[in-house]
Amino acid sequence: MTPAIDVAKKAKVHYEIHEYTHDPSADSFGGEAAEKLGVEAERVFKTLVVAFDGKLAVAVVPVTGQLDLKACAKALGTKKAAMADGKVVEKTTGYVLGGVSPLGQKKRLPTVIDESATEYETIFVSGGRRGLDIELAPADLAALTGASFHPLGR
Repeated sequence: MTPAIDVAKKAKVHYEIHEYTHDPSADSFGGEAAEKLGVEAERVFKTLVVAFDGKLAVAVVPVTGQLDLKACAKALGTKKAAMADGKVVEKTTGYVLGGVSPLGQKKRLPTVIDESATEYETIFVSGGRRGLDIELAPADLAALTGASFHPLGR
């Protein structure tokens, strides 16, 4: 299906695929996913790519909040982080904006996940394209991406 789904399948972790018809006029990709899948928005996480020290990293945060760039920088062990350029994100991850998954990226990037994910048995992240989410345990997501959990949202 997508590289993200392939990673979960190959690792033999428990996951579920959820598809919905993406509305191009939707204000928020994550908000749209929560609404169309009928799940609490706090369990739907967006994948954001940040730039720091000439490198890129992935931050996975709930769609209900915003990424705190200072907290993200701290989690990455640096002083400052900024949102990465969209074209660079697409080229580096192999995914289009709104469909960037933390799994199966062309280039594996350091990844941090908001600690709120650990409050849920499963969370939803992009499955690698708009209108496709993958539901899996936060611990499995962390294991598959080499991520750690930190307070990242505000």
